[in-house]
Amino acid sequence: MSSSGGKGAKGGGGGKKKEVKKETKLGMAYKKDDNFGEWYSEVVVNSEMIEYYDISGCYILRPWAMEIWELLKEFFDAEIKKLKLKPYYFPLFVTENVLQKEKDHIEGFAPEVAWVTKSGKSELEAPIAIRPTSETVMYPYFSKWIRSHRDLPLRCNQWCNVVRWEFSNPTPFIRSREFLWQEGHTAFATKEEADEEVLQILELYRRIYEEFLAVPVSKGRKSEMEKFAGGLYTTSVEAFIPNTGRGIQGATSHCLGQNFAKMFDITFENEKGAREMVWQNSWAYTTRSIGVMVMTHGDDKGLVLPPRVAPIQIIVIPVPYKDADTTAIKGACESAVYTLNESGFRADLDTRENYSPGWKYSHWEMKGVPLRIEIGPKDLANQQVRVVRRDNGAKVDIPVANLVKEIKALLDEIQGNLLKTAKEKRDACIEVIHTWDEFTTALNNKRLILAPWCDEEEVEKDVKARTKGDLGAAKTLCTPFDQPELPEGMNPVLRLWKASKEVVVLGPQLLIGLP
Repeated sequence: MSSSGGKGAKGGGGGKKKEVKKETKLGMAYKKDDNFGEWYSEVVVNSEMIEYYDISGCYILRPWAMEIWELLKEFFDAEIKKLKLKPYYFPLFVTENVLQKEKDHIEGFAPEVAWVTKSGKSELEAPIAIRPTSETVMYPYFSKWIRSHRDLPLRCNQWCNVVRWEFSNPTPFIRSREFLWQEGHTAFATKEEADEEVLQILELYRRIYEEFLAVPVSKGRKSEMEKFAGGLYTTSVEAFIPNTGRGIQGATSHCLGQNFAKMFDITFENEKGAREMVWQNSWAYTTRSIGVMVMTHGDDKGLVLPPRVAPIQIIVIPVPYKDADTTAIKGACESAVYTLNESGFRADLDTRENYSPGWKYSHWEMKGVPLRIEIGPKDLANQQVRVVRRDNGAKVDIPVANLVKEIKALLDEIQGNLLKTAKEKRDACIEVIHTWDEFTTALNNKRLILAPWCDEEEVEKDVKARTKGDLGAAKTLCTPFDQPELPEGMNPVLRLWKASKEVVVLGPQLLIGLP
């Protein structure tokens, strides 16, 4: 990102500080703990991640967001290619007769499917759907490409956009009508191979959230009621936003079983010459992951970015005082940026003369840059730089000779600290309950609930109906693979939970009230 770009540069020609602030909307009008929805909306706009568009639920993703997405893509794409995934691109449109072929699947998406009905002023002979997901787009061609066991496994992935015409509470990144994602679609000869891949991909999703975005997640299996429509079973990584008390699905990895193979006649000849149906998976994560990161780490100054996904990891700002040697200070700043970039860091220099150092500090804090380096006359004389952390505001002076080593250590520490802090906040919200009164109290207190669960659909519907209110209805998020110890023979609780050693995470859906 150019240091002369963005809203700050538009202010132009050294106007009064008050005017600059008004022009750029520098600073936050809302506090995270007071009005979370307005705070979130303000952060993603003021940090220059998104711009609102004239169609509700659609957003312009600006470079500060797209560069984060590209860093995540770079990691994930490299990992799935190790698993022999091949890149594909399938069309955006799908005919109605193909979309309707798998009834259970399309019923799950029916309210969200957008249709093209006209070309210019002419009505189309038949409406054409815009993909909400690509199972029905791809699988007729899987049937064509797969003939023998030698054609398996077939493993494809595409990076694309999809459209789901959400009508309630559109929220940038979290709930939008068009979003970016990757979607993997694979076919295997055996269920064992499909099961293995489901968990391999789920672990990659955990790594995206915890190792890159510094967001703690729970890996687990969805209930029958919440699984992917038409699939055999669904696994997911689930995040939690303490400020709202709401769980949020981070990514999903589905075993589709043989349902789609049956519908689209995807069969192969095995080694004995007999015909068999393939076993299929599909899996995806989206730009929603960026929104979860913003909600988790952001504060009243704006974004807080984990170093591994920050487009700029270190911003260098010259701090000249009256009669200082500005040429020498600028040279020291340029040298620091060059040294850091040559060492593999993402560093940039802000030399804009029409803004004060203090204004620049606030600007880059708003954008969440992990480290700020300040160089003034004293630093020049002492052959050092002043380094300020975005996550906790701590300041330290580092000798220029140790710059690379010390910066690496600080960035690693920030990355770890953000995950540790987020996990502590999440864990403090988890409440193990044993009675219905405990359940409703915990829900009203914005807690993430661990409860004994019988995994019956009727029970799940009952819980949803009985908790419907202003906060939303409680829903199962997943049965975590990492199970806590529970007493033997847990008794039923108002017929909601039967004796069981399994625990399920319960929490309301993420619905933020933005205007």
